[in-house]
Amino acid sequence: MTGRGRFEGEGVIVTGASRGLGRCIAHAFGAEGARVGVAFRTRRDEAEETLALVEAGGGSGEVLQLDVRDEAAVEHAFKMFEAGAPLSVLVNCAAVVYDQMFPMMPPNEWDAVIATNLTGTYRCCRAAVRPMMARRRGAIVNVSSIGGVRASPGQANYSASKAGVLGLTVTLAAELAPYGVRVNAVAPGLFKTGMGARLDRRIAEARGKMVPLGRFGEGEELANVVLFLASPAASYIVGQCIVVDGGMSL
Repeated sequence: MTGRGRFEGEGVIVTGASRGLGRCIAHAFGAEGARVGVAFRTRRDEAEETLALVEAGGGSGEVLQLDVRDEAAVEHAFKMFEAGAPLSVLVNCAAVVYDQMFPMMPPNEWDAVIATNLTGTYRCCRAAVRPMMARRRGAIVNVSSIGGVRASPGQANYSASKAGVLGLTVTLAAELAPYGVRVNAVAPGLFKTGMGARLDRRIAEARGKMVPLGRFGEGEELANVVLFLASPAASYIVGQCIVVDGGMSL
């Protein structure tokens, strides 16, 4: 890497970074010189692959095994990361889906999605904000979804969790801005990587036709928005959700 990146030497944790959009985001921070905590739950080999991409791009980092549903595990991992460098940026990307039409949705699938997508975001924010407040600087970017702002049949649990992430985002933004900590969100639409990559081909083609740009997004296109929101270039942006969906929600 030539010159200094926007996040040279800054500590960044990305949850759900072992693959998909989380991997793209972690890679992008690495390319900007960040020290990246590649947080994962079970796929250590894939997390190591993400870390290799981070390092190849000019960054540094470590893998952080944690389950965002486990408060003690989150607290421990964040403290271990902070021991190496202050945490400047947190990106909450960890999420699960258990799609089912609401009348057939069992309670355990509702609970699992809420526990990971919403409560997991709460736990990670809680672990990050205290040292950020003490230093009076930091940025949090929560990954929501267009499913959190519009109807998504078959995803009542996922939509509720992602709408909850948006409510958490705006309230934290108002509480933390006076302490120099900015909180914002992104709402991705359909992307070639992550959950979009696991769609049946025929479903993917049909949904792709619903996007005004006529295509699924590239992971880098979401990562660029996340990096912008976390960077000094967005220093006066607080409590906003940027929809990144190629116009699908218009």
